[in-house]
Amino acid sequence: MEIIRNPDGSLVVPIPEGRHHDSDDAVEAPAGDGAAAAAEPTTRLLHPGEGGYSEALAEWDLQQNPDRAPAVSTASGREEAMKVVHAVAESPNHDVVGALKHVSDSQASGEALRLVLIGGTHAVEAFSDEVAKAEGGEPLPAHKMTKIIGEVLAELDK
Repeated sequence: MEIIRNPDGSLVVPIPEGRHHDSDDAVEAPAGDGAAAAAEPTTRLLHPGEGGYSEALAEWDLQQNPDRAPAVSTASGREEAMKVVHAVAESPNHDVVGALKHVSDSQASGEALRLVLIGGTHAVEAFSDEVAKAEGGEPLPAHKMTKIIGEVLAELDK
């Protein structure tokens, strides 16, 4: 099962099936208990800021293009990526398309953002600090920055 990204930025991620240990002294469970085990959810909904969201978003991005080479960030790509996420964060209507109009190398910007996601929450927090220093303003919380990165990557992949 693949990860699904919802329009609000939340992700539906599969829950791996739990391990089953067989032992010689296992006792047969009553028939009623088996129904409860079968009713366990097989997916989980993650929102930006929840534990595992950044990693799931990076995995979702990889699913979109599994043949993509590993992310490599360039200085110019990172610089443009910072401008884009800042513009989206400052936009009253969260205008991702408008922010991307001024990008000269969308592939390099996307790769820079993918590399941030791969680094997990600490990398997202560091990127948020870097954006605030370069573009002005206060650093965004990691969950907001991760959501914006996801929106930008989704638009770039169209």
